[in-house]
Amino acid sequence: MPSPAVAERHATWLELFFDLVIVVAVAQLSDLLHDGPGPHEVFLFIVCYYAMWSVWTSFTLYANVSGDLTRVRSMLLAMFGIAIMAAAVPHVVRGEPAWFIAAYVYCRLMGAGSWKRTSRVMTEWPGVQQAAGVIPWIASLGFEPPVRYYLWAAGIVLDVVVSLVRSRHPERLLAEEQREREDAQRNRERRNRMLRRLYRYTPPADPAPPPLRAARPDRPHLGERLGLFVIIVLGEAVAQLLDATSDVEHWERPLMASLVAGFGLLVALWWLTLRYGAGGAPTYGTRVFTLRLTMPAHYLMTGSIVLIAAGLGVLAGHAAEPLPEANRWVLCGGAALYFLTVSLLGARGGASTTWLAGWGLPAVLASLLLGLLGGSLDGWALAAILLAVAVWHVLYRPRAGQAPAEPAAQADAVESL
Repeated sequence: MPSPAVAERHATWLELFFDLVIVVAVAQLSDLLHDGPGPHEVFLFIVCYYAMWSVWTSFTLYANVSGDLTRVRSMLLAMFGIAIMAAAVPHVVRGEPAWFIAAYVYCRLMGAGSWKRTSRVMTEWPGVQQAAGVIPWIASLGFEPPVRYYLWAAGIVLDVVVSLVRSRHPERLLAEEQREREDAQRNRERRNRMLRRLYRYTPPADPAPPPLRAARPDRPHLGERLGLFVIIVLGEAVAQLLDATSDVEHWERPLMASLVAGFGLLVALWWLTLRYGAGGAPTYGTRVFTLRLTMPAHYLMTGSIVLIAAGLGVLAGHAAEPLPEANRWVLCGGAALYFLTVSLLGARGGASTTWLAGWGLPAVLASLLLGLLGGSLDGWALAAILLAVAVWHVLYRPRAGQAPAEPAAQADAVESL
């Protein structure tokens, strides 16, 4: 007799409410890159975006594994923490990062504590559970730039390296966590014996904790959650483009051309990232990526879309004239990073050499050349060329004589973000 079908899990109202704060956070970070951004602003964007993204992913993975046992209070406190971080971004720019750091450290440590209560070990991306990268952030409170910035970068590197290295040996990681739990249990028992001898007090016995197990992410649900994050950053890009257009008093042909090209570029990115499947690379869902590849790729891909959003935010004001150099590099650099991430995913997921040589790497080079040599192009022309590069990717499968992936297959494909 066939077993009954398991109900497909979708994002809960709590998770959707939790996502709201990311909308504001992305908008705040985009503002960093509007007015002639230099290396300092770009660096602050990279580290602040990682901090907010890492908190979001920590609690998203926690809710994914915990399911109905997810603690509402923990999720809401993390949401408030991200809100504080977003509001503190201008303070970070002014050299006053104490509130941002405090909120970040609190959220990461609270996330690690929430994970411990699940009796699950996230062996595929241990950084969300161990939060080793917060130590340099705490230490940075005692230093001024540039040492402070070195410590932030070290914290991010430590976070990523710990996850990448330890996730390669999940059995060893699980055994280490089990030994730590047993050591903690023995320390509690030793403390209780001391209390009984000294004060003739018998503390209540601690219930035996359930055995530790490796966390098994619900991959279709996680694919939906990561995809919703992509929708958020794409929505911010649409808002940036429309806000810039609404500020222009007289609408003329160059403005309309930049609006069409910018909106078309975002539609192409949506298609490549979510509808096309496998992050815009033709892996056809034949490879299920582990989280040690999925999570860094998601950070790079969504971060690149935020960069593109910031570039589009100044496009309308320069539709009939060249974009300022810094803003041109933000827009083109974001596109280059997006296509580079796609190319790496394609190479890892089994894409053919023909695709890499004819679609993946040329898109990266074209975006970089636009940033380098596109100083004389009007804003609308720059956006139109980037749109053409993205459409070249969109047209790959029809040219290869293969049908696009069906929407039902996207849960597996989006894992490669």
